[in-house]
Amino acid sequence: MSDPFKIDSPTCISFSGGRTSAYMLWRVLQSNNGLPEEAKVCFANTGKEDEATLEFVRDCSEKWSVPITWLEFRDSEKKYEVVTFETASRDGEPFEALIRKRNYLPNPVSRFCTVELKVRTIHRYLKDSGWTEWDSMLGIRADEQRRLAKIGNQDYGKHEEKLAPLGRVGITKKEVGEFWRSQPFDLKLPNMNGVTMHGNCDLCFLKGGNQILSLIQEKPERAIWWARMESLGLASAPNGARFRKDRPSYAGMLEFSKTQRTMFDDETIPCFCGD
Repeated sequence: MSDPFKIDSPTCISFSGGRTSAYMLWRVLQSNNGLPEEAKVCFANTGKEDEATLEFVRDCSEKWSVPITWLEFRDSEKKYEVVTFETASRDGEPFEALIRKRNYLPNPVSRFCTVELKVRTIHRYLKDSGWTEWDSMLGIRADEQRRLAKIGNQDYGKHEEKLAPLGRVGITKKEVGEFWRSQPFDLKLPNMNGVTMHGNCDLCFLKGGNQILSLIQEKPERAIWWARMESLGLASAPNGARFRKDRPSYAGMLEFSKTQRTMFDDETIPCFCGD
């Protein structure tokens, strides 16, 4: 089998800011003796990532001497902006701008946030860089069969071919965990049996209810932005005034969190924000 991390044509390494996609980037650097000229590493910031995630992206760039382009959605003619660790949004500004533009909240039926804040934001940047066709490397492991099965069904244009090199060579969360235990730096978020429950958008509505409740109990201020978005009362689309209709509001969960009890049967919906 040829080396799936070897790059010889325009390739975007999609870096979510998690351990898995960072490990994928490291494999790319090893296979190519650094980052090839044909490749770009892109991190799309929603403004709701944990500060530790932003620090991890910065650390990977500095410690591995690899340029990482930081991107954010903008409700403007260009639709995106290139930012840095220092200038990156930290209070959900890109996410809120998208919500106000759509005039309703993303939800399990209409999950437009990942597509607009991450996928299309990166695509717009690549096209403005002169790329017309490219491969996109996604950090999806072999033990994420549902995500692997779906990548071929997600069509964001004929210009892109999605690749999952970690899945192709059989990498699981076990190998990813072993790699980071051997490194001099790591993502400063808990690794719970290969899952980073604090990762991606901090209180993403696709996370399990008990997981969200636990994160609010740990740090109540996490709920403020989400509760504020629901308080906007946007409803230009069915179910558009709340992130989810099948569970209490974020304000309600914030209030309930003070009891230190659970209130859900845990259920997490896979998304494509990555790990």
